[in-house]
Amino acid sequence: MSTVLVVGATQGTGRALAAEYARRGADVLITGRTRERATTVAEELAKETGGTVTGLALDLSRPAEIEAALASVRHVDRVALVGMVRDMNTARAYDVATATTLATTKIVGYTAVVTTLYPRMSADASVLLFGGMAKDFPYPGSTTLTAVNAAVQGLVRTLSVELAPVRVNSLHPWAIVDSPFVVDNEQLQDGARKMTLTGRLATMADIVDGCLFLLENPMANGIDLTLNGGIA
Repeated sequence: MSTVLVVGATQGTGRALAAEYARRGADVLITGRTRERATTVAEELAKETGGTVTGLALDLSRPAEIEAALASVRHVDRVALVGMVRDMNTARAYDVATATTLATTKIVGYTAVVTTLYPRMSADASVLLFGGMAKDFPYPGSTTLTAVNAAVQGLVRTLSVELAPVRVNSLHPWAIVDSPFVVDNEQLQDGARKMTLTGRLATMADIVDGCLFLLENPMANGIDLTLNGGIA
């Protein structure tokens, strides 16, 4: 039985990915910022899927605490880093505190998880980092997010080299129509849909399918996969 850790799995794509692995019979570990939230969602997923799901408390924005938070994880085969924080932060009105939290979460936090767990990874382990399309399509308020999502690509480059033969990839989704962050925002959906060549937005099931390819295909390594339906 494989062991899968999904960091940031209490909602959205992370939750959907954890559920799919639980259905497939993996021993799934999920994290949330609080133990109560992580445990509650783990129990929900176990009931929904009939699988084994355990909740752990882990805050990516506090990287000095990550080693202790993951002390109970003795072995891992797949690591998906989905967790992030939302930040609308313009260059003209720059909030240093929120920008620092976002940058710490997705650069230092992601890296700290991977380096902490590397000695406990199997020989055919794989790691997936989550970025986003703000790296290519900035918008007002995305200053830090655009920079950080571009930095995820740099992490893929260096981690895939340093951790070889462990595989490291990243996934960069466009707006996800049934994501809790998008589902009630028709204006955002319409604008994002009009930019695509396919005329549709991804579902979480579409994104999970991409995650599984990057995590499971033994030849997928050093890839930054964009799932956006094509942008004109």
